[in-house]
Amino acid sequence: MKRSSRIVSAGLGLFLMATMSVPVAAQQCKPLNGSFLAQVQPACSGVLCTAGRVWGGIQGDYQFTMDKTIPNGEPEVPTISFFTGHSIITLKSGDQIFGTDIGTIDLPPGHGGFASLITFTGGTGAMTNATGQIRLRGKFDPVAGTTSGDYNGTVCTVQ
Repeated sequence: MKRSSRIVSAGLGLFLMATMSVPVAAQQCKPLNGSFLAQVQPACSGVLCTAGRVWGGIQGDYQFTMDKTIPNGEPEVPTISFFTGHSIITLKSGDQIFGTDIGTIDLPPGHGGFASLITFTGGTGAMTNATGQIRLRGKFDPVAGTTSGDYNGTVCTVQ
């Protein structure tokens, strides 16, 4: 019994030493706050597509594709739906950040408000391993064909 306990202890010690010696890439996280403005894109592979600009903590252009809408199931607010989608933000450097969107939107004839959570899932260049999330709140104006609002959250990149 003592011998097997010593073997397990020695194995655990070797495992811990091995994992401590593996270099771990440092992550640097940056808080993000800003605004966005976009136009509805008529040529769209999804339910709704927009393209526009972001400024503040993230500077650049973005594209959003709403892949799916799901009715909320509440007869009192039938115009509000859940949605999923994907975003691509192209930074001034040319690097891109990819995001998966989930949220709610009040579609016409509703009031047009929406809220979304974008989870970063990587990207290109310095954003290859980007993680983090931003929360958006905004307004969809179907007559003008625009979305606008603000965002806040965090993006983390490997150093």
